[in-house]
Amino acid sequence: MDFSAAGSLVLSAILVAGAAAPPAEPSAGEQACIVLDDFSHAKPGEFPPEWKPRKDEGRQVYRVQAEGSQRFLHAEAKGTGIQAGRETPSWDLQKYPILTWSWRPGAFPRGADERQSSTNDSVLAVYVAVPHSKVRGPKAVKYVWSEKVPVGTRLESNGGLTQGRVLRTGAPASREAWVEERVNALQEWKTAFKESGTPKVGGIAVLTDSDDTKSTASDDYRNFRACRG
Repeated sequence: MDFSAAGSLVLSAILVAGAAAPPAEPSAGEQACIVLDDFSHAKPGEFPPEWKPRKDEGRQVYRVQAEGSQRFLHAEAKGTGIQAGRETPSWDLQKYPILTWSWRPGAFPRGADERQSSTNDSVLAVYVAVPHSKVRGPKAVKYVWSEKVPVGTRLESNGGLTQGRVLRTGAPASREAWVEERVNALQEWKTAFKESGTPKVGGIAVLTDSDDTKSTASDDYRNFRACRG
């Protein structure tokens, strides 16, 4: 599943209405990185309060969990494909072009292949979204962890409004180990949409889905940050 006309509603709603309790603006611009969300203010077992699901059922898919002092977002999608997203008002893409986060897969959706519409499920996906259309939803760059699609494969959906790239493929050596990603979101945006300017980021979103394959997908996300180049 991806940003279809219905699927885009989660970030469309966030970008128009605003998410609850957005983070404060960073001071003086001296930080190497700013926190977009590390889930430290959420309670284990709850849907993160600063986020919004596309459908209310998404509150059962995404829950905050803890390992020691580290909080993270756990997802378990059983035959569903529901995005969750939040606003990122403190993120100036010109100052902080690098997006970093950590993730780890649990159960891959059975038989998924993101290149085919009939099996377009992903164990992990992260979006960077920019307001575009109230009807069609935002433009978005999507980063995917796939079970079988080769790293570097480009994926396009929603009439070209979502431009994706596979960052990881296959199961990691250890299911307990976190994998940290670091992408140049500004450069990828310009390349994907052939735009020279710097867009105003509206928010980030995640998608763990298994609706097309009618199976189960589970995983974890944590520590979303925006950093200087």
